[in-house]
Amino acid sequence: MIKLATVSPCYNEEEVLHQSVERLTALFERMIAEGLISEDSMMVFVNDGSRDHTWDIIRELHGKNRFVRGINLARNVGHQNAIMAGMMTAKEWADAVVTIDADLQDDIECIPQMVRHFEAGNDIVYGVKVSRKADPLMKRMSAMAFYKLQSSMGVESIYNHADFRLMSKRALQMLSGFEERNLYLRGLIPMIGLPSTTVDDVIGERQAGSSKYTLKKMLNLALDGITSFSTRPMQAIFHLGILFLLIACGIAVYVIHALITGTAVPGWSSLILSIWLVGGFILISLGITGTYIGKIYTEVKRRPLYNIQEILE
Repeated sequence: MIKLATVSPCYNEEEVLHQSVERLTALFERMIAEGLISEDSMMVFVNDGSRDHTWDIIRELHGKNRFVRGINLARNVGHQNAIMAGMMTAKEWADAVVTIDADLQDDIECIPQMVRHFEAGNDIVYGVKVSRKADPLMKRMSAMAFYKLQSSMGVESIYNHADFRLMSKRALQMLSGFEERNLYLRGLIPMIGLPSTTVDDVIGERQAGSSKYTLKKMLNLALDGITSFSTRPMQAIFHLGILFLLIACGIAVYVIHALITGTAVPGWSSLILSIWLVGGFILISLGITGTYIGKIYTEVKRRPLYNIQEILE
């Protein structure tokens, strides 16, 4: 039997924690009875600088429930860094770690399947969303658009997979060797290369409260995912530059012809249009280039991804 740990990042999740722990406890007890996991398995909740009573509730549950452990980060560091903090801590406690959001919208019935795949020799098991009917229409559409854009940019990832996955201790040890500051785990973990497989994940309704993953956070994650693993936006700038050069040559030929034939008409419309077009292209190019330079600036500082204030073991 394996010693399993679930890791759940928490940011202002006081409304769902009691229900989530209750559901996970029932699952753990069933898996223990079936001989899938050992009795010293655990669920680890990472408090990512919550402003509500999330940490107080984790403390309370830790005192009542033998499975519950807690990690309190010194400040809010974001979803990906909080997951990393949980995984790097839990890898010292367990044989395998399953990361799952605290709202448990991912199908927890996939966890026994993940454990069986792990026992069959897979170091990484990805939960792949096969149904997102519980998600709002806009979120479903934006997610599909992002996965397609990510694929077109050459980013290697698992289609329709978020952060619901199982990783073995060996895989986590290898992941710890990736010392990137700009974390995008969905692109980073497939680079490990160990045996892996997938399970079907049906997204359920959120039990209470509302999602803390705002549109702004989703866009920032998408930007990190593309710029951390692909240089194609930079290549696109070069190709657009060539296109603009060809257009400029065509305009030059037209102007020379107009001057020779005497058909040139004085005016400012084409001039203003050209200035705005080229100016916009230059600003976009500078923005994309600046994003990459900013990432280099962050990486070379080597600041810690997180600071742990307290651990409840």
